[in-house]
Amino acid sequence: MNAPSPRRSGGRKARVAARAAAPDADARPVQPGMSGGLYSPLSDAETQRIHRAALLALEEIGLADAPPSGVEIMTKAGAIQGADGRLRFPPALVEDMLAIAARDITLHGRDPAHDLDLSGTQVHFGTAGAAVHMVDLASDSYRDSTLQDLHDAARIADQLNNIHFVQRPMVARDVTDNRLLDLNTIYACCAGTTKHIGTSFVEPAFVPEALTLLHMIAGGEDAWRARPFVSNSNCFVVPPMKFATESCEVMEACIRGGMPVLLLSAGQAGATAPVTIAGAIVQAVAECLAGLVYVNAMAPGHPAVFGTWPFVSDLRTGAMSGGSGEQALLTAGCAQMHRFYGLPGGAAAGIADSKRPDMQAGWEQMCSNVMAGLSGLNMVYEAAGMHASLLGFCHESLILGDDLLGQALRCVRGIEVSEDALSLEAMRATCIGGPGHYLGSDQTLARMQTDYVYPALGDRTSPKEWEELGKPDLLAKATARKEEILSQRAAARFDPATDQAIRDAFEILLPA
Repeated sequence: MNAPSPRRSGGRKARVAARAAAPDADARPVQPGMSGGLYSPLSDAETQRIHRAALLALEEIGLADAPPSGVEIMTKAGAIQGADGRLRFPPALVEDMLAIAARDITLHGRDPAHDLDLSGTQVHFGTAGAAVHMVDLASDSYRDSTLQDLHDAARIADQLNNIHFVQRPMVARDVTDNRLLDLNTIYACCAGTTKHIGTSFVEPAFVPEALTLLHMIAGGEDAWRARPFVSNSNCFVVPPMKFATESCEVMEACIRGGMPVLLLSAGQAGATAPVTIAGAIVQAVAECLAGLVYVNAMAPGHPAVFGTWPFVSDLRTGAMSGGSGEQALLTAGCAQMHRFYGLPGGAAAGIADSKRPDMQAGWEQMCSNVMAGLSGLNMVYEAAGMHASLLGFCHESLILGDDLLGQALRCVRGIEVSEDALSLEAMRATCIGGPGHYLGSDQTLARMQTDYVYPALGDRTSPKEWEELGKPDLLAKATARKEEILSQRAAARFDPATDQAIRDAFEILLPA
């Protein structure tokens, strides 16, 4: 018979103190890039049917409105331009381009600790959305988003463990010149975080100057090309089945500059995509396969994220409904198609139709984020902070989203079944001559930080404790955390010499 383990002294206070000692970063129970893929809304036969339907759409319907440069690139590779001007893609061409497309790519952070490995079903959550309003909790209203708001969002995201990348979540409405908007968006994001950044460009003519700015931040063009830490979020198509001419020219300029691209197809089911979930996936897959041909015909193996982003309509009104169960299924189905192709993929989740961080926002954000993670989506865009079906962004909601995503990631991690996890030794020590509970056992204390995720702001106190603490309010706690982060200078800010050189070369609108 095993001797019982001695009971630990100190009781509940000792356990609380042990719990409060956070583990090192590499020992946290959830990490960037954990593997999902356990949830599959489609059968193998259904993924094959979607693939075949997408190939047929490309062969028979094709895409219109490619720029002349794109027509030349794709027809040289084997696409066929018809008398109607549409480019059609033989299945063999698509299969050939799938064979040479980049797969195990890494999206770099300015800090290598934030590099994102997009191989397999590794999951990463981040922001996105290009909202035009800020949710102002103090006044319970919406206002135009500003460059400072964008910089602050990047600063906040930089401090949140479960936000793994920062794609521009809002538009700086106070910058009306499009060239300055593109340049200052890059500056505001890069000066706020060393995580990987995604951004867009209004015109192809603005890309070379933006690349010069990125070379200065990186320490030279060679350093930038070795570790490009900004990717181009590119809406290269205007669904249904048309190329976005100017965006395609932007994409070409970004590829020449060594910038990874997100091939983003954002149809809306029932409006710019078929109303059925399967049909919306077929169209998104077909459009992104056309983009894959485009990229690889121009630069074989260039890093590109397969960005099937179909959205849902509330068919009673025609308005977008990003927080619906149908949206969660669409995103999970797209993730399964990424797995089918073995391509690094991204899609949207975490969008709330609710106008503020409330119970509706909570269920909307959690449902799609959990399903996206379980389905093994590499890049989960718009995962936190987005409200009003992408029209509003909220700093406090971004902070609360970090707690939410911690729980989602714990679902992605799944259940460990090892000799120690089966716990027979702990059961023996507890039940045979032991204390009859596991609260102070060696196993409990050893695993309480490595197996369990604890919310930073979420409240788990009893009603009595809650009252004794003054009935703390969740939104007030998020606001306090926001103010704490923003009271400190961003760690991602550039060294003074680099910053001055950038300001001498460009009209930077954020204060030094």
